[in-house]
Amino acid sequence: MKRHNHVPMFLLLAIVAVMALSSCGSSKKVVYFQDLEPGKSEVELPVVRAITVRPEDKLSIIVNSRDPQLTDLFNLPYVTRQLGQSLREDYNAGTNSGVSGYTVDANGEIDFPVLGKIYVAGKTRQEIAETIKGELVKDNLVKDPVVTVEFMNLCISVLGEVNNPGRFGIDRDRVTVLDALGMAGDLTIYGNRNDVLVLRQEGEAQRVYTIDLTSGRQVYSSPAYYLQQNDVVYVKPNEVRARQSTVNGNNVRSTSFWISLASLLTSVAILIVN
Repeated sequence: MKRHNHVPMFLLLAIVAVMALSSCGSSKKVVYFQDLEPGKSEVELPVVRAITVRPEDKLSIIVNSRDPQLTDLFNLPYVTRQLGQSLREDYNAGTNSGVSGYTVDANGEIDFPVLGKIYVAGKTRQEIAETIKGELVKDNLVKDPVVTVEFMNLCISVLGEVNNPGRFGIDRDRVTVLDALGMAGDLTIYGNRNDVLVLRQEGEAQRVYTIDLTSGRQVYSSPAYYLQQNDVVYVKPNEVRARQSTVNGNNVRSTSFWISLASLLTSVAILIVN
């Protein structure tokens, strides 16, 4: 008589439970914006805090008008020749390729041609442009000038468990923490989405903000959602990555443990069937 062996029900349930626990636990830690529903959720964004200039920042300032020969007096020559080129490649390369600009000194001032010292610290790009334009018109130096102010050396850093860590240039006023993570190639699978840090120097103090990427409402309400120059975004390693650096990383909470256990139970089931 042929003997039929059956896998015990408790063993099958154990295998299913192990796989379910492993998949559910990992997805909750990986998926972004879990509290947002398409077409239903509305999140109020924080007030935009435009980037303001600080000492040691470098600016490109170009004056244009109907009389190019007149405005050349207010433009640094090398900047004029580079006007048609994008500065983004220079930002990412960590160099300005010799493009001249105005460096804000320790007193928060720049030395502008003809106008002399101009205080710019704490001002936005638009405010600086309006200040220079006002001085040119007031002194009847240029009629109907158009003043363009661009950042030259403003950067943010993204470190930790991302695919492309590094230093990235800021080329606009509204750069978000999501933009920064996108520049860095997104988080790796080992990045802790619940506890992303943003380090920001405010005066003489170093302030640390925490952002939970799994909560859309928390992300968009964070005061660190809009980044400032010299901010550092740090992605912590999750528990799996942290245990990979220890001698005894194969414990009951690690992914390798669950995979090994599932493999063992499957092997036992096959032996019982045969």
